[in-house]
Formats: sequence, C-alpha cells, structure tokens
Amino acid sequence: MLERAEPLRGLGRSAGWVAARRQQIAAQNAPLVVAGALLVAMLVIYIVLYSVSLGSFPGAFEAASITNHAMPLCLAALGQTLVILTRGIDLSIGGMMDVSNSLAALKLHGGFGVEALWTVLILLIGAGGGLLNGVLVAFGRLQPILVTLGTFSIFQGVALWILPSPGGHVAGGYTNFFLDPKAPSALVWVVILGLAWAVLRRSRLGVNIYAIGNDENAARANSVPVLRTKVLAYALAGLLAAGAGIALATTTTGGDATAGDVFTLSSIAAVVVGGVSLFGGRGSGVGALCGAFVLTLLVDVLFFANIDPLFQPFYQGLFLVVAVGASTLLGRHLVRRR
Repeated sequence: MLERAEPLRGLGRSAGWVAARRQQIAAQNAPLVVAGALLVAMLVIYIVLYSVSLGSFPGAFEAASITNHAMPLCLAALGQTLVILTRGIDLSIGGMMDVSNSLAALKLHGGFGVEALWTVLILLIGAGGGLLNGVLVAFGRLQPILVTLGTFSIFQGVALWILPSPGGHVAGGYTNFFLDPKAPSALVWVVILGLAWAVLRRSRLGVNIYAIGNDENAARANSVPVLRTKVLAYALAGLLAAGAGIALATTTTGGDATAGDVFTLSSIAAVVVGGVSLFGGRGSGVGALCGAFVLTLLVDVLFFANIDPLFQPFYQGLFLVVAVGASTLLGRHLVRRR
C-alpha cells in the first residue's frame, strides 16, 4: 500500500503544480484577454449600429477604412509599449510622427527607387530621434517625461520647418502597396507586427526590457545591460513612430506637420486599454494592437450611435476608465484564486 501511495502523492503534487501554473498564466494574461474581449465586443457593436443606420452590413471598403486608420496608432502604440515596459514614457511620439509625416508627403513619390530610399531614411531619422531620447534618459539620468516632452517640441518645430502648411502627396502606387483603400490588406501588416513582437519578446532584448521594468536593480545585479537596453527601447520606439507617420501620410495621401500630435495621448490610451501596466514590466504588444483597434472602432461606434461630437470625448474617457477598471478587477480576481 505504501508503494502505491507514493505515486499518488506525487501525482497530487504534480496536479497541484499544474493548476497553480495555469492560474499564474491566467493572471498574467488577464489584461490581454480583456483587451481581446473588448475588441470583439466593439466590433460587434460597430456591425450592429452600422447595419441599423445604413440597412446593410459593412463591406470590404469599410474594413479597409478601419484597418488603414488603425495602422498609424498600431505602430505608435507598439513603440509606446516598449518604452512603458521599461517604466518610462515617450511623449515625443507625436512629434516624431509630425516629422516623418511631413517628409513622407514631400518625398514619397518619383519612382520605386526614390520612395524606397526615402522610406529607409525616414525610419532612420525616427530611430535617431528615439536614440537621442534614450541617451538622455539612460546616460543623462533625466526623467523620461521631461526629456520626451522637450524633444516633442523640438520635433514639432522641425516638422513645421519642413512643411509649414499642409500639402504634398504620396504616390498612388506606394499607397496601394502598403495600405490598399479598397481592401483590408493592412491586416497583413498587423499580423507581421504581431509576429515581430513575438520574436522580440523571446529575444535577449525583450527579456531584458521586461527585467528592467520588473526590477531595475535586480536586473542590473543579474548582469542585464540596463543603460543599453533603455537606449535600444527608445530607439525602436522612435523607429516605430516614424513608421506611424509614414502610415498616416499614406492613409491621408498628404502631409500635415501637426497631424501626429494627437497620437501621443492616443498611443498611451491604446497601451492602457491593451493591458500594459504603466508601472512597467507587464503587458504585451499584442494587447496594445488590440487597444489601437478598439479606440479606432470606438470613433465609428460613437458616430453611428449619433453621439454629438461635442460629447464624444466624454464617452471616450468614460470607456477608457471602464475598460481599465475591468482589466484590473479581472486580474485581481484571478490572482486571488491562485
């Protein structure tokens, strides 16, 4: 009997460990689950309101419109996620989008070779701006909110110098290749962003970013290159912000030196709705992508619900509070069950 009891006790411990592990994974992924559920719910509400208002279901054109308008915010939110995971914040994302948007409107035409060259140059400019932020924050030991607020103003001034008034244009071939206005081809780019995040999350850089966000001192004690990792996180955020500016110019087929300003706060809101902790170390870029689509759909939902534009900011803020509260309460509930 004793010989039979031992395996049973071992099995009990194994089953208990598996159950505890499942609860831990559920608690860690609760914000992502809530973000996904919010996205599905928002999509259903949009389809219902659209059908009631127009008497038909949304088609390929509407799907393309939503995905194309979400792409700039997806890129900006992903960049913001990298910085927030390190317990920082990047308020310069909107300013860098202004710079890249202005350059894109002036340079992204004239043939494939010219367009490809300027795309790379604009992305490098974005990475350079992010690198400046990272160096000032990591090596200068300055507060991220102050550094990026300052560079936001600098980037905004540079954008106005490049494009003093709205104008320019993006080549039709370039627009159709990246963001087809007739079909939701931008979903391909969303999938690519999600896969890129999965690769980054499992890379040494991704592990280091999470380690710094969880406990910077412990990360340093475990030989994590804290300063270099922070610089790289800000540089990648700048690169993604530049990409967001290009996507914005591609969507509007023109440029505006102030068009990216609103994306600074929108990117933070998308990150929060996506379940990324503002205290660093917790969250997922996939959740931020979901948050970006939720906020994009929310604008259309309020429109088809016939909400007065003057009151739309109120409902957007109310939705943000409820969404964050739901994510937090669900996470706490799962933690208590462990």
